[in-house]
Amino acid sequence: MGELILLGGSLVEFIPATIERLLAQFHEGWKIKTLFFVIMVGGIIRLISSSGGIEAFISYVSKRRIKSKKDTLLMGYFVGILIFLESSITALVVGTLTKPLAVRYKISKAKLAYLCDCTSSPVCSLFPFNGWGALLLGLIGVQIAEGVIEGEKLSLLVYAIPLNFYAITTMLILFVVIYTNRDFGPMKKAEDEAMQVSTESLLEFENPTVSMKAMFYPIAVMLTSVPLFLYASGKGNILEGSGSSAIFYSVLATLVFIAFYYFFKKVMSWEKYFYELKIGAGSMVGIGAILLLAFALGEVTVELQTGPYLASLVQGSLHPSYLAALIFVIAALISFSTGTSWGTFSIMIPIALPMAAVLDAHIPLVIAAVISGGVFGDHCSPISDTTIISAMAADCETIEHVRTQLPYALLSGVISLALFMIVGIK
Repeated sequence: MGELILLGGSLVEFIPATIERLLAQFHEGWKIKTLFFVIMVGGIIRLISSSGGIEAFISYVSKRRIKSKKDTLLMGYFVGILIFLESSITALVVGTLTKPLAVRYKISKAKLAYLCDCTSSPVCSLFPFNGWGALLLGLIGVQIAEGVIEGEKLSLLVYAIPLNFYAITTMLILFVVIYTNRDFGPMKKAEDEAMQVSTESLLEFENPTVSMKAMFYPIAVMLTSVPLFLYASGKGNILEGSGSSAIFYSVLATLVFIAFYYFFKKVMSWEKYFYELKIGAGSMVGIGAILLLAFALGEVTVELQTGPYLASLVQGSLHPSYLAALIFVIAALISFSTGTSWGTFSIMIPIALPMAAVLDAHIPLVIAAVISGGVFGDHCSPISDTTIISAMAADCETIEHVRTQLPYALLSGVISLALFMIVGIK
């Protein structure tokens, strides 16, 4: 539609122009590197999962550290933070880890689904070294390349992380709820009902045949190599390094490490390695397509001058101090309606950043508002993929999960809105 508007409604030129714009996205190296990162992360996740390293970790902590309901939930909480590479994987791993223990300690399915959901999207949005970070870096990079804003995309995203109030508030509230064992609203009723269910015997875990190192070492290589490549590409200044190059080479380094480590430790053969890599990479092609379309959408939105136009509508009536709060609300509404935080980022970043540039607002705060709003709406939406997967991981009905989680999400949302207003004013 944007392309059609730019062409003055010419249907004859519409399809060729759209195809040309999509093909033009492959002319810039950083975009190709970002797409490669997104697809290859899927391969890394698949390889780690197939190695048995995650199961070994689950078996270890389940046998040695868990003695109560609080221990079970705290274990899921910290595992969710540890496995931040992909939101769906996080929800499934946390659900797999805590479900057998939840039966013994009478944890409701709704509470378990709440744990899975809070440790998926909110946690992933706090780490730039995953598919979420790649998408956001790409969207921000388009605005920098088009001259809308100035700066280095990784630096702007890193500065936005401590301002991601919804994700931070959500994790803090979840921790308090777990530690104090205090619930309210529909969740309290669900927990009271779970306490009336007779305790079943705890499932026994088999002894792991693979060490936890199969999970920890690849993740450690990827996380430690990113700052090293940032330092190298920035010629000694990590904040001036190329984010796209850093994540590109970190993924390559991780894949090479996994190949040799798994082969020499007899975790898997070369044939098995390439098979799992192909399956994992293939599973991320859809996300890569979304990212490609997002790049093109960002360019079209810039050419349409959507951001400056919206900014001109509110420039006389909206103080720059309140821009972040407004962006947070709009992003939340879009995300709730569509059920996708990634789609919301793709829509709002090309609109919010030009508005911030025109109104001279704080760019990292506005980026954080888009991220927080997108995650907030996604967290509340019954059509969100992470909402559905979290409910599935806990064997909970989707609507029951939404109904019991909504009061906590709204509390985090209200607090976040207030923080965006306060910080924006300061």
